[in-house]
Amino acid sequence: MASEVDIVNLALSHIGDRANVSSINPPEQSMQAELAARFYPIARDTLLEMHTWSFATRRDYLAQLTNTWDQWQYAYAYPQSVAKIIAVIPPEANDDYSSRFGITNVYGISETYSPVVAAGHYVPQPFAVESDSTGARIIYTNQENAICRYTTIISDTTKFSSLFTLTLSWHLASMLAGPIIKGEVGSAEAGRCTKMMLGFLSQAKMSDSDQRDSKPEHIVNWVAGR
Repeated sequence: MASEVDIVNLALSHIGDRANVSSINPPEQSMQAELAARFYPIARDTLLEMHTWSFATRRDYLAQLTNTWDQWQYAYAYPQSVAKIIAVIPPEANDDYSSRFGITNVYGISETYSPVVAAGHYVPQPFAVESDSTGARIIYTNQENAICRYTTIISDTTKFSSLFTLTLSWHLASMLAGPIIKGEVGSAEAGRCTKMMLGFLSQAKMSDSDQRDSKPEHIVNWVAGR
């Protein structure tokens, strides 16, 4: 598996730079290492946001907070090291595509309900992410005992898929091209690297999605409305 340094050197090779960086944390005494140390975390984290990567997907119960807003029934603490919230789901649901789950009604009787569906797909529970007066992020939802599925920030490169690694190298190259090459040539090279990144991103997303075992139950609209 490629290390951070390997990914940086691959990115540099994409733009024709012959430097061979040996460390970015801390960065060695070179312009390329200094720039890579600055841009690598940004390139990695933004790429993690672009797709629900299986290797970076986590689920956890949310820590409930005191809710001060009438628009939502519950407030939860925002998980740490999160790149993107994917869904808020009931604790009884297996995943975003659960066909049925149980809920205790107002009379204390356990009942089984079909999920909310739209165009034949399960729609996770509505939620909103806002910040309080201290700047802390809060998740608001109407789901009791909520479970959050999210993309976490992965720094361990051994967890990356090969196509993710290649996509990341081109994404980083697009950020390094301007500062290293400069001028119109640098801008053009950054554009070329972005196009390459988008091409590999499409392949990486398709490959990652093929590894999932999600089989949503198709429910036609007239049945969903019953």
